[in-house]
Amino acid sequence: MKNIIRLFPIFIGLLIISSCKTLTKKETFIDESKENIKKISSSENNQLEIRFSCEEDDISKYTDNGWVIVKEYTEEKICTWKSVAASKGCDMEKDKGCKIKKPDKIGQEKIYLLER
Repeated sequence: MKNIIRLFPIFIGLLIISSCKTLTKKETFIDESKENIKKISSSENNQLEIRFSCEEDDISKYTDNGWVIVKEYTEEKICTWKSVAASKGCDMEKDKGCKIKKPDKIGQEKIYLLER
């Protein structure tokens, strides 16, 4: 019984260490205002994943430079948030705990996978 009690911290330590996730693939992100670009490079071809949020779309500058759209899809995204009072008698200026953030405007995020 004493051996089990002595080994218990070791088992817990091994469990914690083995549950950590390692970084296997490094990807670079370039943030240009509201534009999110992920570059994926390989020896065969170059790929870009570009995200345009909330009705902003300027994919033409990439297609004019020789990029070809391989895949295109959209996702729903919250564009803006608004603060509202949690209850009727709540003063948001004095009591910070009664301020709740709610989605104000919900738009579409367009995601393009480009290849050269």
